[in-house]
Amino acid sequence: MSVDSKPSPYTETTGSARHAAFAELAKTGPVQRITLFTGVTVWHVTGYAEIREVMSNPDVVKTADQVPHRDHVPEAVSAAMNSHMLSANPPHHTRLRRLVSAAFTRRRIETLEPRITQIAESLADDLATQSADGSAVDVISGFGYPLPITVIAELIGVPVPDRDDFRRWSSIVVYGPIHTPEVYLDATTSLIDYVRRLIDDKRANPADDLLTDLVNVRDGGDRLSDDELTSTVALLLVAGHETTVNLIANTMYALLSHPGQLTALRADPERIPAAIEESLRFDGPVQIGIPSFTAAPVRVGDVTIPAGEVIVTALLAANRDPGRFPNPDTFDVSRPPTPHLTFGHGIHHCLGAPLARLEGRIAIRTLLDRFGDIRLADPDTEPSRHPGLLLNGLTDLTVHLR
Repeated sequence: MSVDSKPSPYTETTGSARHAAFAELAKTGPVQRITLFTGVTVWHVTGYAEIREVMSNPDVVKTADQVPHRDHVPEAVSAAMNSHMLSANPPHHTRLRRLVSAAFTRRRIETLEPRITQIAESLADDLATQSADGSAVDVISGFGYPLPITVIAELIGVPVPDRDDFRRWSSIVVYGPIHTPEVYLDATTSLIDYVRRLIDDKRANPADDLLTDLVNVRDGGDRLSDDELTSTVALLLVAGHETTVNLIANTMYALLSHPGQLTALRADPERIPAAIEESLRFDGPVQIGIPSFTAAPVRVGDVTIPAGEVIVTALLAANRDPGRFPNPDTFDVSRPPTPHLTFGHGIHHCLGAPLARLEGRIAIRTLLDRFGDIRLADPDTEPSRHPGLLLNGLTDLTVHLR
């Protein structure tokens, strides 16, 4: 493998171009040396097996230093934003995950199903009203976005009047590298200040919600520090809806652009969970894992990466690795179960994966049940994607509904 600098695929703004760029990089081998559009040169891993190696290697560590505009973010702001488990390593990571898992339980998530269904059905009714005269509607702004943000806001206890501000801050935070340092810092500071006020309110007025549980969670004499609590809540708020928006939208686009698969799913709705997994593999909601740092020389595949280097794991590429997935560029809702890497691997496997899957299943089931005919408004034009490093999401998805 050559270690010469190569172009970055992360500025592509259509799905086909983005996946093609990843495939082109992967032709040079599963590990490449590339320069991102941010100007940072990294070790870029695209192979499925190689990414699992990276995610399992104790010498590949997380660090809060690999964040957007790091030189412009005050230390106090960085600590409040990045003291969560995604920036931690064992044994600190083990401690944080244990505390958060005690509040964010599978049982709590399962109890949300009736409410998620209620929200989805109400949003589908609104779409039906908007499209009653034959007008095209954006299924993201009208359904894919409000569903998960309502769910996570209710789960944590964010009041309805605050959600528009939260949406704006969240969008800037997750697409940080494409914004100016000033815009990013303003959004980050506003989000942190808001979360801290929310935490103070829950301490004074406990409620039956996840935030109250996180405030009160204990493991013996241990508890989350103020920075750990603030950054964990911010992470749950941001990651808890942005990725699910993309999961819903990408799944619908995959189905609508593969009519045979949509027909098969309508004929057998029991396949919906499998369709969600195939969507997570075929066109997942996130492009990369959280960037890591080599604490010692690390062997990845046939390449030795020196100590002190940044590693970026390209999840979109790994999930289409032909060495792991037969016909990887084919969207097939009947594909036999094969573990994808969208939610990570090992100790950093996404804690919110069960909630994302539940929301995805309910969203697709509700849309297919409510509308017997869903078609792309402009099937000859591929929807645009948000540029950026972390997420893989459509800007809009305009459809006709009947």
